[in-house]
Amino acid sequence: MNLLSFLKSRSTPLIAFILCFTLYNWFAYNLVREQFSLLLTLYSILCLSFVYLLKYATLSFKQLSYMAFVFRALFILAIPNLSQDFYRFIWDGRLIWEGLNPYLFTPNQLLDLGNLPIAEIDTLYQGMGALSAMHYSNYPPLNQLCFLLAAVWSSKSILGSVIVLRLLIIAADFGVLYYGKKLLTTLNLNPKLIFWYILNPFIIIELTGNLHFEGVMIFFLISSLYALVKQKWLLSAFLLGCSISIKLIPLLLLPVFFWWFIKNKQQSTLKNFVQLCTFYTLVLGVVLLSFLPFLSQELITNYATTIRLWFGNFEFNASFYYVFREIGYWFRGYNEIQIIGKITPLVVIMMTLLISFLRKNPEPKALIHSLLFVLSFYLFTSTTIHPWYIATLLMLSVFTNYSYIVVWSFTVFLSYYTYSQPDFKESYIVLCLQYVPVYLLFIWEVILKRPIPFTMLKVRT
Repeated sequence: MNLLSFLKSRSTPLIAFILCFTLYNWFAYNLVREQFSLLLTLYSILCLSFVYLLKYATLSFKQLSYMAFVFRALFILAIPNLSQDFYRFIWDGRLIWEGLNPYLFTPNQLLDLGNLPIAEIDTLYQGMGALSAMHYSNYPPLNQLCFLLAAVWSSKSILGSVIVLRLLIIAADFGVLYYGKKLLTTLNLNPKLIFWYILNPFIIIELTGNLHFEGVMIFFLISSLYALVKQKWLLSAFLLGCSISIKLIPLLLLPVFFWWFIKNKQQSTLKNFVQLCTFYTLVLGVVLLSFLPFLSQELITNYATTIRLWFGNFEFNASFYYVFREIGYWFRGYNEIQIIGKITPLVVIMMTLLISFLRKNPEPKALIHSLLFVLSFYLFTSTTIHPWYIATLLMLSVFTNYSYIVVWSFTVFLSYYTYSQPDFKESYIVLCLQYVPVYLLFIWEVILKRPIPFTMLKVRT
């Protein structure tokens, strides 16, 4: 039997499913973040199996959906082993449950006060790490609501809180499956394309496994786009506001919606402009209202401080920023992050406005392409890129013919190499292995507008 015959064999999908089942189980309960070689090997096998299931196996939409559910269910009882952020999630939720505002105190400050009525406080404090413990919470209010739900249902068990948070993320993923399929169908695209997101090992491990709430943000973003395409722009504004109140990043995308409203030829320019202003007002109104329960002068000061620190102090797994940093070392002799961190947001805003106003987005596919380009530029220039940051890019890419994000969803796991080093020192060789294929594909697909030799985003019907 040759390779092609084997790939098309009826028994091969079952073998691939069992293999994925076994490897996800290992990821959930046995793998340690410092075991980079094993992590990358298992992840590579999962990605190959995933590509096979979509490109070669003749599986129905329902069968693929069941697989996505089973793979996520494997993680239900697992404590995240590739990220420690969930400790801070639980911490913030239990603070709110005890009537304390998580935006007003750092964990270090609260521990100095003593006598905090929070169960497992030492475990949570040690688990979140020194970096998180010294900073104010930067998670928006609707995200805090998710943390509060975990505290309500399990205020004395870390595992119980983890299960609640995970169920919320899994529910959001299947909301994405539902609305993503409907949006694909509306755009006359193959509904199975949604599985490049839902069944992707990157999404299953980083969101369900490591409890990152990008999945909940993406649920609100995709449902907002679907409502907008269906001409329900008031509902779309509300959902987009909810998305921003989970993670702030969709705030950057607001200018892209300009031409969607202005180019509506069915009504006057003035009415279009009024609708646009109303849309923006509702989006920002939802965000501001979500902050009301926490509102104080200290909240504004602390939150602004945290955002400034994010751009001006933190650096991890960056691409262009590291190039600029090295240039700074050559000419000035020290790290220029304070200067670069102030310039980068301005450059991102300028590029966002250029893409928003120079690219006309009167129809859904053009709008999604512009959203993708804005977010790509933001991540390409960021000082910090954790793997889960590209989840939104991957979701948007489902509606395009671009595959550079699918490739990035594989190579981004090379960033875990840093955790295997005693001094957490990054390797420029590993960074090149991660980013060079992504940028080459980006240039080929986006700038040169050439289709890649293999149509990666096609799936078997």
